[in-house]
Amino acid sequence: MKKSMILGLILSVLSVFVYGEEEVKKDSSWTLGGMAALNLSQINLSNWAAGGENAVGFDVSFAYSADYKKNKHLWQNRLELAYGLNQTETDGTKKTNDKIYFSSNYGYELAKNLYFSSMVNFNSQFAKGYDYKTEPRELISRFMSPGYLMGGIGLTWNPKKYFTATFSALSWRGTFVTSDELSEQGAYGVTPGKHLFSEMGGNLKLEVNYEFLKNMTIYSRADFFSNYLEDTKNIDVRWDVTLNMKVNKWFSANISTNMIYDNDTKIAQKDGSKGPRLQFKEVLGIGFQVNF
Repeated sequence: MKKSMILGLILSVLSVFVYGEEEVKKDSSWTLGGMAALNLSQINLSNWAAGGENAVGFDVSFAYSADYKKNKHLWQNRLELAYGLNQTETDGTKKTNDKIYFSSNYGYELAKNLYFSSMVNFNSQFAKGYDYKTEPRELISRFMSPGYLMGGIGLTWNPKKYFTATFSALSWRGTFVTSDELSEQGAYGVTPGKHLFSEMGGNLKLEVNYEFLKNMTIYSRADFFSNYLEDTKNIDVRWDVTLNMKVNKWFSANISTNMIYDNDTKIAQKDGSKGPRLQFKEVLGIGFQVNF
């Protein structure tokens, strides 16, 4: 997928959500909030004795939440998109950030702040990803390779506006690997040659979205999944944290971290072996941001 197409898609989604906000903001049952950010970096060197090379990069991100709570009904929705590139003279263009995340959770109140609920969430990325440590570079991901789709039913506890816990006692998680090349390798847990790996299990999601100081907000989401059919003691973990610090109307700084442990994702080591490892990513951005 071309970079211009990816940016166009992100901007199109942004315009749809902003328009939708105007349509529902008059209804006090809705709680809406989001941000769009663009961070740029550029290095230009000429006869620089200390060494280095010219570089240019960007990172664009978008996050939006639309939550509905009225009478016995609770409906929570969140979309996150991100994409980043960095280009240097010797290494060319490399992807530095890539995320597609969507979740929706509907609940019907059984008792105060306790809901019988059903949920669905989706994770993937926009573009191809490579292992740049190999020569030639090795393809390790692309859109829907992997793609994670989960659906389940259970209970949601929403005692505070900023905190939600959802336990889906019966959940299905599908890992999609649509790339024939990665499928043949048995990547991300699929049987070699197959494109889908299905699991049945339980999932616990803890979510916090809290402004702890003026213009300083933390968003944290932790998912814990256990497969009932195999390795029940093994827990897959995905923990995302974003700290946003607003400088003024147009500029801000944000730090995001992503930690993943998935027993079915095998990561190559220097000795040639492959196995599950703790994955960690950190992105620091300072630049243009719009909050709405």
